[in-house]
Amino acid sequence: MNPSDRAKWVLLAIWIGINALLFGVTFEKYNSSKEYYYLRVLTKSGLPWARASATVINFNCLLILLPVCRNMLSFLRGLDCCGMGQNLQRLLDKNLKFHKVIAYAICLFTAIHIGAHVFNFENLVRAYDGTNLEHSLSILGDSGDKTYINPVRKQNSDPPTEVFRTVAGVSGFIITIMLILMVTSSTELLRRSYFEVFWYTHHLFVIFFVGLIVHGMQGLVRRQTNTDEHDPERCKGDINKCRRLPHFESSGPQTWKWIVLPLSLYFIERCIRFVRSMQNVAITKVVKHPSNVIEIKMKKPGFNYSAGQYVFLQCPKISRLEWHPFTLTSSPEEETFSVHIRTVGDWTTSFSKACVGEGIVVNDLNNAPSISVDGPFGTSSSGYFKYTTCVFIGAGIGVTPFASILKSIWHRHEHSCPSLQIQKIYFYWICPDTNAFEWFAQLLESLESQMAEKGNHGFLSYNIYLTRGWSKEEARNIMVRDERQSVDVITGLRQKTHFGRPEWTNIFKTIANDNPSTDVGVFFCGPQSLSHTLHILCDQYSTLQEGVKFFYNKENF
Repeated sequence: MNPSDRAKWVLLAIWIGINALLFGVTFEKYNSSKEYYYLRVLTKSGLPWARASATVINFNCLLILLPVCRNMLSFLRGLDCCGMGQNLQRLLDKNLKFHKVIAYAICLFTAIHIGAHVFNFENLVRAYDGTNLEHSLSILGDSGDKTYINPVRKQNSDPPTEVFRTVAGVSGFIITIMLILMVTSSTELLRRSYFEVFWYTHHLFVIFFVGLIVHGMQGLVRRQTNTDEHDPERCKGDINKCRRLPHFESSGPQTWKWIVLPLSLYFIERCIRFVRSMQNVAITKVVKHPSNVIEIKMKKPGFNYSAGQYVFLQCPKISRLEWHPFTLTSSPEEETFSVHIRTVGDWTTSFSKACVGEGIVVNDLNNAPSISVDGPFGTSSSGYFKYTTCVFIGAGIGVTPFASILKSIWHRHEHSCPSLQIQKIYFYWICPDTNAFEWFAQLLESLESQMAEKGNHGFLSYNIYLTRGWSKEEARNIMVRDERQSVDVITGLRQKTHFGRPEWTNIFKTIANDNPSTDVGVFFCGPQSLSHTLHILCDQYSTLQEGVKFFYNKENF
């Protein structure tokens, strides 16, 4: 197992351990503490389950916003403390996965919390008709020293009605609805197909956190304050046996103590984004490429970035609320920065029409829509310079991060930049149809000719795979024509196009044999299914081939 993978599992184990510890300690407190003895009499075993799950929910709500504080993560990526820089960066690359795992934990313990309180309210209502002790506790009044403990103040009440008479019941219902909407809209299918739905529903987190703060303010969970004068374990069975009646008071709201810090950090994060998004952005060129891809070139004062980073774009003409992430395809050495956008959703389609209409190039840039840019933000691909050998793998439009990286690497290599350690690059692009080749093939052709001029053919090894959009007969005709020509008939490159999917096992074996005793950085942007395969192969060949270590990095948005 790679060191970074070990770090990931160690972090996960620590997180699970803290959750288990918080659950166990809280459960024991409410299950055995004298101050909650009488409340346990009324609620039975539901009390410790409800409170223990609430503590775990609070802890995970403390964490849930941190993995999406992009500016904070970008700052942490730049740290290199005690040699932990690389491992820290690779852990930060898992930020969205960790965000999802935390969300699933919140969902699980929310279900436990709700289930426990359903039984609690059933038992609180039944306490009026229960044992003498349950009845005596339930009828304690609010005057004198007879402070109440049962939040259900009427006999023969209806449990659901009593729940929705409380602040906790109403706010809990709202919180649960918000949680369901956020989680369901963030599924892979909905997020990819209907990004706008995901974007808007995810911002319901504001209502979620407000409801979370309000949830405990009524103080339904009440503890006994005079256990030294009225020992519930000695007086059990009859509260009038002791000289003084038990006194109860609310434990007070606790959630705000957990989430005030992450909410403050996230507020600062949003302020930074707002200020940065208000800066002027000038569109210098818009080009419509084949396969429904448009290229936007821009200028922004003081905009500095690294290869492989991404930005968020907003177009007020389409929506003042929606921000969409796009990888930068230009290199930092260029005067302008650019993105390539595939028009597949409502927002991208509207943006494409606003920029180019039905034409190919915008002739009058004064008619181009105004846009705002937030970023740049770091990703796993921005750590490529730490390896001597790099493997870049892009699927479809997932090739965009590597446009910026390949441009920057060649520029730094050409100028003998001392900070560049890379000695060999393997690039693989898996494409679904021939049209998708056209815009990116221009970059490869330029790099190919520049490397030929410098006599450095071996620096970049690239392979392009066409996975569909052709029949066996068409493939045969293309191969016959290829034999007669020095360049590929589809891409115009010297490297001939492969038909079908790559044989990844053989590819990794060859790379491992050709690069003994080397740390190889593998960078991928594409579908999850292929990502899983590549990750397994990285771990497998890091073990099989002595001296070679493959470090897997997946692009995340």
